[in-house]
Amino acid sequence: MKGIFDTKRNSGYDDEIAVRYHFPKQYRAVAETLVGDRIIYREPQRNGGRRAYVATAKVVAVEDDPSRPGYAYAVVAEYQEFDEPVPFSPDGRYWETALLLVADPSRVGAFLQGKSIRTIPESDFAAIVRAGLSLTLAADNAIRLELDPKHVDDRTQELLDLPIQEQERRIEQILMNRKIREAGFRRKVCDAYDNRCAITGLRIVNGGGKSEAQAAHIWSVAEGGPDVVQNGIALSATVHWLFDRHLISLTDDYRILVSHNKVPSELRTLFAKQMDRIHLPADERLWPHPAYVARHREKFSGIV
Repeated sequence: MKGIFDTKRNSGYDDEIAVRYHFPKQYRAVAETLVGDRIIYREPQRNGGRRAYVATAKVVAVEDDPSRPGYAYAVVAEYQEFDEPVPFSPDGRYWETALLLVADPSRVGAFLQGKSIRTIPESDFAAIVRAGLSLTLAADNAIRLELDPKHVDDRTQELLDLPIQEQERRIEQILMNRKIREAGFRRKVCDAYDNRCAITGLRIVNGGGKSEAQAAHIWSVAEGGPDVVQNGIALSATVHWLFDRHLISLTDDYRILVSHNKVPSELRTLFAKQMDRIHLPADERLWPHPAYVARHREKFSGIV
């Protein structure tokens, strides 16, 4: 059995949904049944929500909130945003089987009252997630996302070649496939930065729509960083290499820090405008998260 976590913007809960979900005690029993399994985040229409399913994650623990009696956290990992929000009821048909049984569609909202955490069948989960990853899995995007035969192993190619129904049946394998996860992250980050290196400002797009810019993680996945745009930055290959080794970093106001004693002299011209703010996404909500930047800068400071 899989689950749904409803998440509202400005809800008042202590959520950071890529790592934790905050909820009152009446949902604890249901949340604990989902430990070790995956959930889907859904935004209801309230508080300006998109009335759509927006991401998936794995619940790894349920813990008491030490500062607020009667509340708890679902600790999550493997958070993955969908390519695009999946509408709650496309063409008037609900994804969740339980909602199809509500005789009067106008009563669906009432039916969901008190069910902000709920379980759903495996088949519902698989269908929603497959719809959420449709752009990443589309054959037309293979070259752009380096999911073409030149870049993937046989096991990944097998998953990509399956028809939609078979992909739904093997959705767990798709979610666990690192190459497919990286492709989805790359698409979102490069789109946010208009395929432009945030530091050099260069924008080069080759055949098949493939950007020369790469998607770098600010807080590395190996250390627990999530695959979200706010934890990414588009960089050219050389700059990405330097960034991953913490030879360059960012200030709180998105200016460049350079370890001049460690960066080869022939590369320093890349940072001639280091006092200028880097190129950032047009949507301010997609800018690098300050907490992730601070984590990266801590390691830079240890190298300088």
